[in-house]
Amino acid sequence: MERSKRQKQRKVLLMGRSGAGKSSMRSIIFSNYVAKDVRRLGATVDVEHSNIRFMGNLMLNLWDCGGQDSFVESYLSNQRSHVFTSVAVMIFVFDISSREAAADMLSFASTIRALYEFSPSSKIFVLIHKMDLVPADQKARVFQQKAIDVRTTCEDEGFQSQQVDFWATSIWDQSLYKAWTQVIYFLVPNASAIEDMLRRLANLLDARELILYERTTCLVVTHITRDAEQRNPYNDRFERISSILKTHKHSMAKHTGTMASEVSFAELQIKTGDFMFFITRLTENTNLAVVMPSDEASFNAARVNVQLARREFSHLDIVEKKGKDAQRQVKDALALEEVKMADDGEASSSGRASDR
Repeated sequence: MERSKRQKQRKVLLMGRSGAGKSSMRSIIFSNYVAKDVRRLGATVDVEHSNIRFMGNLMLNLWDCGGQDSFVESYLSNQRSHVFTSVAVMIFVFDISSREAAADMLSFASTIRALYEFSPSSKIFVLIHKMDLVPADQKARVFQQKAIDVRTTCEDEGFQSQQVDFWATSIWDQSLYKAWTQVIYFLVPNASAIEDMLRRLANLLDARELILYERTTCLVVTHITRDAEQRNPYNDRFERISSILKTHKHSMAKHTGTMASEVSFAELQIKTGDFMFFITRLTENTNLAVVMPSDEASFNAARVNVQLARREFSHLDIVEKKGKDAQRQVKDALALEEVKMADDGEASSSGRASDR
């Protein structure tokens, strides 16, 4: 049992020099802070450990490492093996407005050298942070140049280019959610099984798009996009919804006197002449957003079918624990559910015809 528990944990290092914004982004993503409130956060002392449960079956063992020079020196010397062993993901944050860019790069090079020594197969997410401080007409150039410099350093230390991803971020817009969504997607152990089930459900509902959100953080786990929706020009729409949901939670917390992390909602609906949208609970730990054609009957049927599908999606934990056999069982169960839904739909249509 203890072995199984360890297998579900993923060690994540959050590193960067002091003042880069590490603790601020962690507090916004996992502690339901809003951007204007992070100014009151103090500097991280040594390492702050957080065990964060995500989607019920994934435990993020997050190490927020203080960036003061004395702490970094300790990580790289007497704590070296303790800090850098068994790392699944390292998130390194660069302050793009830093006046010590050369020192930042030296610190990064020393850090990934230690990472390669103890966890050479780990994934590195480089967040080039505080991009809101860069003039709009210079953002693309500044980001690309920084990414080139960092990638060269990574390759010099032994990491392959596919092991390193780059994201421009700011706490003042949805770019922070977009970057952390990619981190979470990499860590979720059964993402392909979830996507397969969502694809079946999307076909059944004839939905344009399904987006799966983790309930507490409002981060996107994955999504399925179909038909004309693939040409949607708003590439940041998923993260915008994350931001809206977080704001809504804070508003509800303010008016109910509860903690933002404890706030939930039954369902949110939007209906327009071009599309219909609803977001509702799918499992204990997730919400599902559904984008539909503007048809009232299809919309109502989709809401019912999502409720019927909850039982099958609740078995996602089993997929990770028992492997392919359990995954096959879940697929078979969902297939049976499709048949049942189809039969129910035919019966309902016959009943309405008889009434008329």
